[in-house]
Amino acid sequence: MAATIITTDDLYQFKHELLHEIREMLGAKQNQKEWLRSSEIRKMLKISPGTLQNMRVNGTLPYTKIGGVIYYNHEDVMKVLNDNKYNVD
Repeated sequence: MAATIITTDDLYQFKHELLHEIREMLGAKQNQKEWLRSSEIRKMLKISPGTLQNMRVNGTLPYTKIGGVIYYNHEDVMKVLNDNKYNVD
């Protein structure tokens, strides 16, 4: 079996790649809006206005209404998705 020699340049390159990926992940999380409008939720979940209304009415998806505009917390939406996830074996 041949030995692989790792140089300091290899480690330096690995460090930069790792830091770049971490920054991308953190940047994506920071750019995420906390509160989303109905149209954004419908687009994200690919559902109709009626389906979204049913989710509000039956309590599946919590919301906040301010001046006739309905807002949904991004974390609440993600929680609903994760709570209803099925594991297919």
